[in-house]
Amino acid sequence: MSTNNPLGTSEVATVVEQLANGSTTSEVITQRCLDRIGETDNYLGAWQHIDADVALQQARVADERRRHSKAIGSLHGIPVGLKDVIDTAELPTERGSEIYSGRIPSANSAVAEKLRESGAVILGKTVTTELAWMHQSATRNAVNGEFSPGGSSSGSAAAVAAGQVPLAVGTQTGGSVIRPAAYNGIYGLKPSRGLISRRGVLQTSPTLDQIGVFGNHLSDVCTLVDALAGYDATDTKTYLAPRPKLLDGYHAKAPVDPAFVWIDMPYADRYSDTLNAGINELCDVIAKDTSATLDRIPAPQSFSALPACHQVIYDVEILQSLENEWKQHREKLSSTAIEGLERAEARTPGEYEEAMEILEAAEKWFDTFFHDYDGILTPSAPDIAPRYGHGTGDSICCVVWTLCGLPCLSMPLLTGDNNMPLGIQLVGAYDRDERLMRTAHWLLDALNNPEA
Repeated sequence: MSTNNPLGTSEVATVVEQLANGSTTSEVITQRCLDRIGETDNYLGAWQHIDADVALQQARVADERRRHSKAIGSLHGIPVGLKDVIDTAELPTERGSEIYSGRIPSANSAVAEKLRESGAVILGKTVTTELAWMHQSATRNAVNGEFSPGGSSSGSAAAVAAGQVPLAVGTQTGGSVIRPAAYNGIYGLKPSRGLISRRGVLQTSPTLDQIGVFGNHLSDVCTLVDALAGYDATDTKTYLAPRPKLLDGYHAKAPVDPAFVWIDMPYADRYSDTLNAGINELCDVIAKDTSATLDRIPAPQSFSALPACHQVIYDVEILQSLENEWKQHREKLSSTAIEGLERAEARTPGEYEEAMEILEAAEKWFDTFFHDYDGILTPSAPDIAPRYGHGTGDSICCVVWTLCGLPCLSMPLLTGDNNMPLGIQLVGAYDRDERLMRTAHWLLDALNNPEA
């Protein structure tokens, strides 16, 4: 086990500066991405659909606006990959399923609209697991192809980690952003539930489905979330109120040294020995070599019920969401999906009502809890990625925070067996994403420059 200090240089900020000073163009940057994909994707398998002509035309339009001194956006000319459950009117969205082979949506999703509004180039559609669920995709891990990239946002994470695209968008219902980010050694950010609209995204759980992003630098994922955030009357989880500005939080100076907490979760027996060693070393560094405070506390007894609560809500709502696929196209579903939907059929209305009551109580508990802490430190996954062909990995380290809609950031802080990355999550208060980014930046700075 070893700890990492991955502060690095912002890829997006660098490209934005190069575009602004005229040392490069969006067309050149986009072509470089396409070339990198051509060199590496036969093996990696991160992309489901790319139309080079469409991508380059977007880039030329972006360059033309800049040449004519027209308004430009925060991601102007920057290529971005979209998970293939997010509708795009100019590219197929097949949802990782034979059922939707050749499907071209009639309209863009809210995410695609926001990207266009920000001036980004939608490079293509990244591979997803079947219906953004459990069945492993063909994508390989970008650090070592003998391992899984995770799921369900497998292609988005691998593409960013492999340098095929600087930014990508995914979705998370259990751990589908945080876990792939951890396995591929990059940053993954799932902001607060409702910060980004899900209109035009495959629905599997109205309660749990959330949008997340991938990048190679903390400020890059902040920039992307800021571009995507906004109210949408068609998505009842979005809210009509001012939104956190994550990049402002990243650049803000912490008024006081942050207070972290490590909660000994009820599922900690699933952590690998290597991860446990890394946790202890990281906590020692924070406690002894930085000016932050770090408490280690036992989980409240009520936490034991939260993973099962998540599973009940997910089962009931995915069965409802995939009713057409289940009833009309069962023969085109994988055995993994069939097994999951058969399990879901056994759920009762009483179980669901009880789970929703548990969720409401947990959300209230966290509202109070974060009065005392700036962030919860917790693993992104219990171990390194499983071997390729052995599934997408264990999402247990993500489900509590996803259930409660809290903002979560996976940081590539540790290295485990086989020199594979181990991610550490920082979890913050709901609708306080800017505070989480300020705290995360402080932590990364502190780890890079520990006190003498």
